[in-house]
Amino acid sequence: MKTLLTPSNKTARNDFGTYAMVIGLFVLVMILMGGGVLNSQMQGLLVPLCVYSIMAISLNLVVGVLGELSLGHAGFMCIGAFASAFFSKCMVDTMGTFPRFLFAILIGAVISAVFGLLIGIPALRLNGDYLAIVTLAFGEIIKNIINALYIGRDANGFHFSLNDAASMNMDAATGEIIVNGPQGITGTPSDSTFVIAFIVLLVSLIIVLNLTNSRDGRAIMAIRDNYIAAESVGINVTRYKLEAFMISAGIAGAAGALYAHNLATLQATSARFGYNMSIMFLVFVVLGGIGSMRGSIIAAIILTILPEVLRFMANYRMLIYSIVLIVIMIINWNPKSRAWIEAHGLKRILFHRKEKKGKEVA
Repeated sequence: MKTLLTPSNKTARNDFGTYAMVIGLFVLVMILMGGGVLNSQMQGLLVPLCVYSIMAISLNLVVGVLGELSLGHAGFMCIGAFASAFFSKCMVDTMGTFPRFLFAILIGAVISAVFGLLIGIPALRLNGDYLAIVTLAFGEIIKNIINALYIGRDANGFHFSLNDAASMNMDAATGEIIVNGPQGITGTPSDSTFVIAFIVLLVSLIIVLNLTNSRDGRAIMAIRDNYIAAESVGINVTRYKLEAFMISAGIAGAAGALYAHNLATLQATSARFGYNMSIMFLVFVVLGGIGSMRGSIIAAIILTILPEVLRFMANYRMLIYSIVLIVIMIINWNPKSRAWIEAHGLKRILFHRKEKKGKEVA
């Protein structure tokens, strides 16, 4: 007698597969590191790989589960990075390494979530391209404000300025500049490790998957599928939209904290927290599969490692990278290629898709 595979069982098996994949990759990396197989370049990519995977999961919660397009997630990452780095720089001589870093991650996540609430209240009244434009503007505004901000500390307390460091009038003997405008924060403790980054990634994955499978998650997906129908049956659309947006922003802030504590100098540059970074996170989500957390992680890992692997090709490196992106997109979204993969039994490995009413939806 065959056991019927109900939607709840399918979801549980898919989630278990995602956890197993992430833990399996962690064990594999630890074995390779212990055996001295990974060179220094690849070891230096381990924390960024986790950071980008966390950002992909965070953005997929908004794009895939909530169904809204956000182009400002690098802004939430920037807020979490600078908030956590500021805390660590102030508490470096007061607290131990682990509790300081733990509080720094929590502070980065909480402050980013608060900004997610403040931005979400007006922005989530919009949809589609309008929301994308607002979130994009938010990310650019945050970056520019931080570049104009000067914060120092001396025996008299903290000093702030939006002009230059000299206008803060700090005591020359005891004064210390913490945030130095475009030069950012220098000397943030290098507390980020691959193990801690993996734990944050796993916790983020647990939060997102449990939210998706919860009552709130079903309400959020109902809003995504049909806004008017969800509102007509009594679902508080504003509340659930804000909940998803806040959680997503908080996870992005935690990723920013990991990112900040992996750099000697933290600067709010366009290369690190600008529009292109937000687009890169969106590429992870789209190529990995909208709504698929497992696919987002795989896409983030592959597309982060690929440019480093192709460095030997010098000027042709990004050309090959672009070609690979196009090929993956064609294979991922072409019905014939997906039918071939399904016929050869590879669909479960390569393409993890949510199913609704017995039909596969991308």
